[in-house]
Amino acid sequence: MHKKLGLALLILIVFLFTGCLHKQNSLYIYNWSYYTPEGLIEDFEKEFNCKVYIDYFSSNEEMYSKISASKGGGYDIVFPSADFTQILMKQNLLAKINKDNIPNLEYLTPLVKEKATYDSTFDYSVPYYMGATGIAVNKTKVSNYPHSWSVFSNTKYKNKMCMLDDMREIMGAALTYLGYSVNSTNEDELKQAYELIINDWKPNLTKFDAEGFAKSFSTGEYLIAHGYAESFFEEIPEARWGEIDFFIPEEGGPLYIDSMCILHNSKNKELAEQFINYILEPEHYAQFLDRFGFPSSTNTQADLYRTTEPHYTTQMLENCELKEDIGEDLTKYFALWEDIRYED
Repeated sequence: MHKKLGLALLILIVFLFTGCLHKQNSLYIYNWSYYTPEGLIEDFEKEFNCKVYIDYFSSNEEMYSKISASKGGGYDIVFPSADFTQILMKQNLLAKINKDNIPNLEYLTPLVKEKATYDSTFDYSVPYYMGATGIAVNKTKVSNYPHSWSVFSNTKYKNKMCMLDDMREIMGAALTYLGYSVNSTNEDELKQAYELIINDWKPNLTKFDAEGFAKSFSTGEYLIAHGYAESFFEEIPEARWGEIDFFIPEEGGPLYIDSMCILHNSKNKELAEQFINYILEPEHYAQFLDRFGFPSSTNTQADLYRTTEPHYTTQMLENCELKEDIGEDLTKYFALWEDIRYED
């Protein structure tokens, strides 16, 4: 009997000890693929005498499925886009942030403060990066083109163009081009966007492509491609960067803000807040910008420390509109997107 009691006490002590060790010295992060500079993580680990573990997701849907099913999945920090940040907030899956532990919030730009309407006081989320998809053009093969979504209507480059396989991005682009909100739920406006895509854009596209768009652009399969700047420039040798014109259409388009959010069940909340504050430090944030060629859209002082030129400018984002959670109205999009994707 005493042996059993002793064993139980030993197990309890080990459990309590490892639990405290986990809380004090480990941070579990769930971020987008290829979105975290390794050197920055290593420096944080050294400074705070901790270990950071990172898992990656490739879509908001994948992230949400895991987080919602497991009530946090054991992670401390997650990096959702704005519409999914809203969803996580509504479902009480995020912890309220102690902003006293994040003084570097002072470096957030006026533009990101203006655009982050879903959590304007940053109680549950802190912007990591604000950006938008755009269009890459091979300038050696294409000339006299507009900096507009209408470039996809040009039959001259039929079967040499692609757009992302992303419902909200494509519908948002069409709605923007027509002068409507990227978050429109008006059935007539959505129908007009559908007709623009299926009649004017889709016939000229090789396909909707969310995986190989950058590689295919780099090899010349696509001369005009819709996607993320960092993906294009990652695939193309720096010696060829002068061949590329990357722009965000003058009409604007869907804007994204990926945020750092602490999960409600985090066992490392204070360390998570220290991590967020560390990322926002301008000298540290500049490393993130340098790694991915981003403009400093969210940090007022990081440009003072960066060593590279961004692939596009923050000014290009000013006409863009944030994609927000539209709730049950998303089914209207799904119905139209099914036709767009699969109708011959």
